Amino acid sequence: MRVVLAHDYLVQGIRGAERVLLEMHELWPDAPIYTLLFDPHRMGEPWTGLDIRTSFLQKLPASLKLYRKLYLLMPAAVELLRLEQCDVLVSASSAWVKNLRPPPGALHICYCYSPARFLWHQRAEYLTGLGLSRPAAALVSATLWPIRWWDKQRCSRGNAFIAISEAVRTRIQRYYGRDAVVVYPPVDVERFAQASCGNSSGDYFLVVAALNAYKRVDLAVEACTRLGVPLKVVGDGPLREQLRAMSGPKVEFLGQVPEEELPKLYAGCRAFLMPQEEDFGLAAVEAQAAGKPVLAYRAGGALETVVEGETGVLFNTQSAEELEQAIARLDTMTFSADACRKNAARFSRERFRQELTRVIEHLYSEWQAGKRGVLI
Repeated sequence: MRVVLAHDYLVQGIRGAERVLLEMHELWPDAPIYTLLFDPHRMGEPWTGLDIRTSFLQKLPASLKLYRKLYLLMPAAVELLRLEQCDVLVSASSAWVKNLRPPPGALHICYCYSPARFLWHQRAEYLTGLGLSRPAAALVSATLWPIRWWDKQRCSRGNAFIAISEAVRTRIQRYYGRDAVVVYPPVDVERFAQASCGNSSGDYFLVVAALNAYKRVDLAVEACTRLGVPLKVVGDGPLREQLRAMSGPKVEFLGQVPEEELPKLYAGCRAFLMPQEEDFGLAAVEAQAAGKPVLAYRAGGALETVVEGETGVLFNTQSAEELEQAIARLDTMTFSADACRKNAARFSRERFRQELTRVIEHLYSEWQAGKRGVLI
């Protein structure tokens, strides 16, 4: 079975989606990776040694720095991207490459992180994060409508959807009118579990997130500042200076940290904070793998990855006040590190590989048997 992989773009460093793509590439090491843009300097190893093929956007001046502003060109880049012949195209995508036209006779399976937030839900948060004036935000919002139409029409090029969570499966049904099978993304639970051995809890809370609007890091900063408790924030993004300005003396911004330091930060924290609605919530599972409880907004992937009262606390409203109350509840509760690690083990890399392989092989066998069109 000849497999080709596709990903929206590779320009932001290694985050959750990029880790998923690496796992896929280990399953099919001979598969080329098609993507709209690739920044070899920012991605580094092992990406620079892989067979990565890009769209015409790669040749545009400053495209790697201005890629967010090229959204009007991305549908054209998808339409013009030509793939080599294969049996199965696996697109790992939210906004763009799930709409690729597969080679003749090939099965197209989309591993969907979510229908694009800036097109289908949380559009207001996306526009806020751009820091635009009101007229400029209105103009950008108007330009999104034709892309929404294109997205809904072209997603039919996929024969099957695999969703990263039940929350994403529901969105696929709502926005595209399609069903999906759920295969949770992989977490290197052993690496984080090893870091927790013999490591007692510190006094700080931890956030690991991109510093943009929808991550709602502002709620964690505000709550911890008002309570006067230490908070460490891992991540970077356009709201960094704004968040710094509102933070108290016990809030520490660490920026991007090396991968080898992250397990120690999880293992040493008191609890992990996730005030945003996540599609899945990779960092929350990593924290549990390190034996730490999670305080999370009661929505999205948290409903599937956090066991309330056993591995964390869920709060109902996205407000600093509710998060403060959740933090206060920690003093009245006891969490077992073993229970947290056991829950995280449900999302291991081995489980992901087995489930993804099983689903794709089943779909391909149906395809070979003569079934065409929409399989899921």
